[in-house]
Amino acid sequence: MNDGTSSRAPAAIREARVDDLPALQQIEVEAGRAFADIGMDSVASDDAFPLDVLLAYQASGHAWVAVDDRDAPVGYLIVDLVDGNAHVEQVSVRPSFGRRGIGRTLIDAVVQWARERGLAAVTLTTFRDVAWNGPYYARCGFRTLGPDEVTPGLAAIRRHERDLGLDEWPRVCMRREVEPHASPGN
Repeated sequence: MNDGTSSRAPAAIREARVDDLPALQQIEVEAGRAFADIGMDSVASDDAFPLDVLLAYQASGHAWVAVDDRDAPVGYLIVDLVDGNAHVEQVSVRPSFGRRGIGRTLIDAVVQWARERGLAAVTLTTFRDVAWNGPYYARCGFRTLGPDEVTPGLAAIRRHERDLGLDEWPRVCMRREVEPHASPGN
């Protein structure tokens, strides 16, 4: 019997609402705990985005949630614009909803959002060797950028990440091209 709890996949992806924001913080903390299992304790204990930061993403239309059948957030994604591309700042899924394609569905929603705005790509920075980071994003259609492909905005993000101590583990910049809409008659 399915009672509508964590065994259900999300019903939809929608834009985040203000009342969702505390749940996004909780999701980020829950998802981050997995890093402790692989010896990345400082990442696991990192604070969630403050509410005012999440509110800015929400107010600008740059925050999406995956929701269960009760419209409760089970995952979220926030995006910036960096060097003319959509840049995934954070994507997190509640661990009890993991391995159901929710992260990929959120990413695909942002790719569609970028396509509708005529953006060329979606970018992100991530841990190269963490299974649910670099290898996962490669399966989602992202490729690792070479040093000569890193744009000025991505380089600034990487400098900030280094300042935060994230380079204790290898990190990379990744990019997924956004295919333009097909023209009618093609």
